[in-house]
This record gives sequence, C-alpha cells and structure tokens, in this order.
Amino acid sequence: MGVLGVTPVRPLRWVNRVYVEFFQNTPLVTQMFFYYYGLPRLGLVLPVLAVGVIGLGVYTGAYIAEIVRAGIQSIHRGQLEAAYSQGFTYGQAMRHIVLPQAFRIIMPPLTNQFVNLIKNSSVLSLIAGYDIMYQADAWSAYNLLYGVAYLVAALLYLALTLPTAFLARRLERRMQSTWGAAS
Repeated sequence: MGVLGVTPVRPLRWVNRVYVEFFQNTPLVTQMFFYYYGLPRLGLVLPVLAVGVIGLGVYTGAYIAEIVRAGIQSIHRGQLEAAYSQGFTYGQAMRHIVLPQAFRIIMPPLTNQFVNLIKNSSVLSLIAGYDIMYQADAWSAYNLLYGVAYLVAALLYLALTLPTAFLARRLERRMQSTWGAAS
C-alpha cells in the first residue's frame, strides 16, 4: 500500500489515500467492534483470532503504508530519473534503486510501529480475546488485586517490547555501518 501512495497511476494513489485516511482516522477499538459484532450481521462470522489478526493487521497496515510512502518520497527524485535514463522501468527502478535506499530510512519508524502493534493488542481484551489485558482483568476480578494485575501486565508488555526495540536499534546500527561504509 505504501508503494501505491507514490505510483504514477492516480487511481492507485487515491486507493492508498482512502485506505490510509479511513483506518488511521477511526479508532482501533471501533474497528474491532465492527469486525466482531458488525460482520456477523452482514453474514460473515469470524473466529476471535481471525478478528484480531485482521483488525490489527488492517489498522497497522495503514500506518506502515504511510511509513513506506514517506520513506520512498525521501529519496531524491534524481535517483528515479537516473534509473529511467539507464532503461529501468518504474517497477525495476523502485525495486533495485529506490526501495533499497528507502529501507534504511523506513526501518526505525517501522520497528516503532511493530512495538505499537504489540501494545495495541490490548484492545483485543474488549472482544473476548485472550490477550495479556484480558488475563489481567480476569485474574484481578477473582483476586481483587487490580494494581498487581496491571503492574504484571505492564511488565509483560515491557518484556515483549523492550527486546524488540533493542533488536531494532541493533539492526539500525548494523545497517548504518554497512550502508554508511558503502556510500
């Protein structure tokens, strides 16, 4: 979807804008409720896991599309023109020239979005998903220890997100040293 945001074909750019604007500007919880409660009214019943995967995927995909679009647009237009002058098609120029350069720019916000995806999974507790927050709610209701339950949930989210962020920074440094030496 991110590549569609910079394609020379205007209707495809329009599809990108509609997708991104709709999913970024409506709350995730509203989207999840629609998938879980609204789709069955339209005759499409999905298991909770499918609702979670589709809901989080479509929502996060809109943000990733913007990250990719912005990363591509950050590459100087002269790179694309140079590729054209060498006989590349638009697709070849994107694949071999523009996207490899954009990837280095895209990586940091992309990994941040992955961390946000992990945290956004807490919304699944609202549609009877068995995520960390759902378990914290169930345990705290039984034991009446809400502070402990939510502190443990926060620590579990940290246990998932901190290593991800650490690995992302390490990959970013590695890419900087590898690509920095090459340029």
